[in-house]
Amino acid sequence: MSGRRLAGFVGRRLAALLGLLLVLSFAIFSLMYLAPGSPEQVLLGTRPASPELLASLRHQFHLDVPFLERYWLWLSDAVRFDLGSSARSGRAVTSMIGDRIGVTAFLAGYAFVVAVGAGVPLGVLAAVRRRTGVDRGVVGLTVVGVSAPAFVTGVVLLYLFAVTLGWFPSYGPGSGVADRFWHLTLPALALALTALALVTKITRTAMVGVLEQDYVGFALARGVPLRRVLVRHALRNALVPIMTAAGAVVTILLTGTILVESTFSLPGLGGLLVDAVNDKDVPLLQGVVLLLAIVIVLVNLAIDILYTRVDPRIAYGRSAA
Repeated sequence: MSGRRLAGFVGRRLAALLGLLLVLSFAIFSLMYLAPGSPEQVLLGTRPASPELLASLRHQFHLDVPFLERYWLWLSDAVRFDLGSSARSGRAVTSMIGDRIGVTAFLAGYAFVVAVGAGVPLGVLAAVRRRTGVDRGVVGLTVVGVSAPAFVTGVVLLYLFAVTLGWFPSYGPGSGVADRFWHLTLPALALALTALALVTKITRTAMVGVLEQDYVGFALARGVPLRRVLVRHALRNALVPIMTAAGAVVTILLTGTILVESTFSLPGLGGLLVDAVNDKDVPLLQGVVLLLAIVIVLVNLAIDILYTRVDPRIAYGRSAA
């Protein structure tokens, strides 16, 4: 794909994603008004409602103006990275998110590397040894990985390797890079297992299809080493579905952090989201959900762009030449 066509594709995708984010932001802002009771009651929670406090809340959250104007004011602040203040602590939502985002980013990145770094080789191995015991064993592991919820896997890993064997810490994010790797190994493994199963399954399916192509047989018949055929030809042509799986992995990891961080008592965005739900802290809930939505949308945009670099035959918006 030429640079002009790629720029056009990126522009179209950005416009579509901005529209999607606008719809998502409206839905997220409406959370306060979908909850039972009035917005004032939602923000107050169990606190006593004095006239002064009610007047302060109406002014702070623009409850004295029409709904669409209220949404516009919130969105105008959000694009300037101002997500308001927590209804419980009074702290700025962006500050609270900033305090927690480092742990979640480290955990999700660690789990992503484990899921993709182990899932792709396992999928290739299963495809090369298809219809053998190795293939059946790998497929069986993927079934177990997909079936086991992350919090169940986390509890099992916690009991075996932290409580029983004492190899890893049972809670906390650690301090410093090496210590953080050590503390987050078990949470990352618990988070990565489901995603690893998905990557393995899709890689195997894609590789089986590619290995059945004639050019692979011709290359092997000419004496080209199997490893070279797999890396330079087969795996490259199977990358598009694998990259699609990698994009889905990010969504799985971000949603899975909610349970895993609670299981391992980690101070990340997942725990912050749980606290916001339990405390009915709508501004904080809106901020965290909006951030996660933006990350997922941007990851999908990056995957779409990478498609054009991996497979030049892909032509978006026009027929391939």
